[in-house]
Amino acid sequence: MESRKVFVLFIIIFSLHLTNANGKFKKYNKMFKKFEAKSAKSSQPNILFILSDDHGYRDVGYHGSLFDTPVLDEMAAKGVKLENYYVQPICSPTRSQLLTGRYQIHTGLQHAVLQPTAPACLPTDEITLAQKMKEAGYATHMIGKWHMGFYEEACLPNNRGFDTYLGLLLGGGYHFTHSFPTPQYYDFHKDCSAAKEYNGTYSTYAMTDRAIDIINNQDGDKPFFMYLAYQAPHAPLEVPEQYKDPYRSTFKDDDNRLTYAGMVSCLDEGVGNVTAALKAKGLYDNTVIIFSSDNGGSIQDGGNNWPLRGCKLSMFEGGMRAIGFVHSPLLSDNVKGTVSNELYHVSDWFPTFVEGIAGWNTDGTKPLDGFNQWESIRDGTASCRTELLHNIDPLWVVPGGRDWVRELSPFNISINAALRHGDWKIVTGDNGETGWIAPPDTGYETIPGPTTDQVTWLFNVTGDPLEQNDLSCERPDILAWMLKKLQKYYLDSVPVIYPPTQVLNADPCINGNDCVWGPWTPIN
Repeated sequence: MESRKVFVLFIIIFSLHLTNANGKFKKYNKMFKKFEAKSAKSSQPNILFILSDDHGYRDVGYHGSLFDTPVLDEMAAKGVKLENYYVQPICSPTRSQLLTGRYQIHTGLQHAVLQPTAPACLPTDEITLAQKMKEAGYATHMIGKWHMGFYEEACLPNNRGFDTYLGLLLGGGYHFTHSFPTPQYYDFHKDCSAAKEYNGTYSTYAMTDRAIDIINNQDGDKPFFMYLAYQAPHAPLEVPEQYKDPYRSTFKDDDNRLTYAGMVSCLDEGVGNVTAALKAKGLYDNTVIIFSSDNGGSIQDGGNNWPLRGCKLSMFEGGMRAIGFVHSPLLSDNVKGTVSNELYHVSDWFPTFVEGIAGWNTDGTKPLDGFNQWESIRDGTASCRTELLHNIDPLWVVPGGRDWVRELSPFNISINAALRHGDWKIVTGDNGETGWIAPPDTGYETIPGPTTDQVTWLFNVTGDPLEQNDLSCERPDILAWMLKKLQKYYLDSVPVIYPPTQVLNADPCINGNDCVWGPWTPIN
């Protein structure tokens, strides 16, 4: 019956189009889209995207860690583990690519993270994932860390497509007091207002409880998209004491690692509680759950990415090969309990959610760099992606480099950049000193990177995922080809958005915001 209604409405619209019916075509076309979205709701799965913060590749049970993560381990074991899945090496860029489906070079966020005292945010002319999901008929909820800028009202989550929001706007802060950098500067918000009632409530608890509350009150006839961006295990390292207890003997000489392990365990418990709420509400069978880390672990803050090379901020694998899995009863039986080595990137979630899972369209967005990977993930078919630009940051320059490489390169190899194509990966603007940092429990020794004036590296990352064997001298043909690709991307990039900070204007204790971080008026 629904299909007949859609067909009749289509005939009416088409007739109006042919006769130009006094400009009424656009009006009825809009009506048709709304009707189409409404008629599809009954079959649209819910989507729960969970993002952990500064969560090292090593720091989950199924990657060999001593951390106790039974929930994540079981969900990954019954779903699809994504073991060739990439994010960005630092917070804001990963979140921007999730929300836009576009590379940093196309949004202007190529450099570093968004500072709270800088007049910058995710460009407001970008159509976000939340906006498209809302257009597709979904209720949209965000919980947790925003870190996409907030100097203008237009930058806030509620004005970027989310129906509800609870969390912190900055890139980090104290997990109990929700303040940064000192106690009087508060940063925890419910929608567009300060939520000071959460002062004293541990952040992972607050975010988990909020997710459960939304699930318990969810309208069963309306699908939801929830972006649950936990603050843990990002520094400053804090956790209720009971989560440290199982690890006190294991990490007795490393307080950072001890606290960090407790934070991961608490997060694992939270994911379990949210999943249990979905089951109790009867929503689990029609929900797709995605878990992802946002970048490599920070070594100085307790994280670890062994056996991968590098850490947070690095273009080596330890900086951006992520923990990732998809868990859902909607996956094909033949992929449940499998490991996928297909190439995926955080920018792929935008079209995967909108087109693949929601069955909607990406009309109105700027050109996407992500691909709809739902069929690949659900059924185990090949990825749509063979190439991945990790980034090109013209503000991060490392001098040096071999003369023969400079002579053959159309690209400035001093610029920090990385590109993956098939088996091959190139890194430029990096002296290679970043090595392999082993956690003490492995019995292995940390291996520093080589001492060299080299700033350009070539790896067959499929055969050498630990990036131990530089092949730039052996395969200058591949090196030259990859450098040409980098130059092509560079010429297609937009200027970097990284304005100077305006500390006094942004200071919430000076600008009338009652010591609560929020929108402020910059000086042009």
